[in-house]
Amino acid sequence: MYKEAIVLAGGAGTRLKEVISDKPKPMALINNKPFLEYLLNYLSKNGIVHVILSVGFKSEQIQGYFGKKYRNLEISYAIEDQPLGTGGGILLALQKAKTENVFIINGDTLFNIKLQEITEFHKKNKADLSIALNKVKDGSRYGTILIDNTHKIISFEEKKETNQDALINGGTYLLSKSSFLNINFPEKFSFEKDFLEKYYNTKRFYGIIFSDYFIDIGIPETYKKAQIDFLDEFGT
Repeated sequence: MYKEAIVLAGGAGTRLKEVISDKPKPMALINNKPFLEYLLNYLSKNGIVHVILSVGFKSEQIQGYFGKKYRNLEISYAIEDQPLGTGGGILLALQKAKTENVFIINGDTLFNIKLQEITEFHKKNKADLSIALNKVKDGSRYGTILIDNTHKIISFEEKKETNQDALINGGTYLLSKSSFLNINFPEKFSFEKDFLEKYYNTKRFYGIIFSDYFIDIGIPETYKKAQIDFLDEFGT
């Protein structure tokens, strides 16, 4: 089991301003607790021991709340002085990673899956990157991902005006650090556009499908939905 994770927690939550005011998006309150607290609880339960928080906007709020230790988690901070994009944030955070294979979690999504299953899948496929995929009935809000019969990723597709079943990116990855670092990236870049969509043909990118609870709190509707869902899903 790999025990290190990066959480992308630098977003400002522009689309949530009417409900979270002046907070980083991962600090949006769900039933009086920051969303990031639920994420850290999830990581702790799944055997993670070191979390690197990639932070930027109002980072002092996150540092002040969680400090350097939360439950059994050691917390490090990769602080962006200026926005670096998702890829640049990951690149900066990897400097604090101690191990070769590192989980990466979006700070505004929670996919309640077993990280051990991705670990075994990643090892079996000798993957450079494994992505947790969520099968949804309506893929119109998201870009979709296609895989072949070996689960190798063969395409990333843009959002389409359709309500068909689709496989979407669940915002949880397992990354081989050396495979990522051997690419000459600029300081600021997009993980999605400049790594996922550019290198899936030449690197070993795989997708594993889960049907567990998933939520993305990035828009007001789903943020409000989380207030109700979490009462059942996480008992609070």
